[in-house]
Amino acid sequence: MDYELAIDNTPDAIPGGTGILLLHPSTGETDRLDTDFLSTDTDHLLVVSTRTTAREVEQKLEYYEVDEERATILDTLSIERGYTRRAGENIRYVASPNNWQGIADEAEAFLEDHDGKLRITFDSLTELIYYADEDQALQAVDRFLELLDEHDAVGMFHLARGVHDEATLERFRERFDGVIELGEDGEVTSEF
Repeated sequence: MDYELAIDNTPDAIPGGTGILLLHPSTGETDRLDTDFLSTDTDHLLVVSTRTTAREVEQKLEYYEVDEERATILDTLSIERGYTRRAGENIRYVASPNNWQGIADEAEAFLEDHDGKLRITFDSLTELIYYADEDQALQAVDRFLELLDEHDAVGMFHLARGVHDEATLERFRERFDGVIELGEDGEVTSEF
């Protein structure tokens, strides 16, 4: 099954099982790319956030007019930070952003519980590296990419370019079928 891509300077469509690495400046505005990815040709979507709370993700989806009825949000911050959690059918929680196995288990449950065209965004691998470490983040990526392949889904994973050295960027880059780069000036380039 193919999925449309509505992001400038990328292929018109990608096959199910494709993982995309989104390399961006640490101060880059990725919400537009993220929501363009999520809102096109999708039956159900999962937003994994190690950077913001579910409430902030909901605000982003609403602002960019992504159909929230199709969205499940995985919040990895609220429990650790002691925030009030609003339980809901479409909001799930993992106790900490360093619990990559719990995050992957929730993603697997989402993929198994939904049919049709499924998309996942992971914002962000940089935060996962910060809370866990680089090797655990790479293990998480490998598990997610296997899940995408098994379920004919697609995913986009954020990584802040300026925060990591070139060797780290390359370790992540080589695992993905496609890389989208957001420049400081907002220009988008890609390699698939």
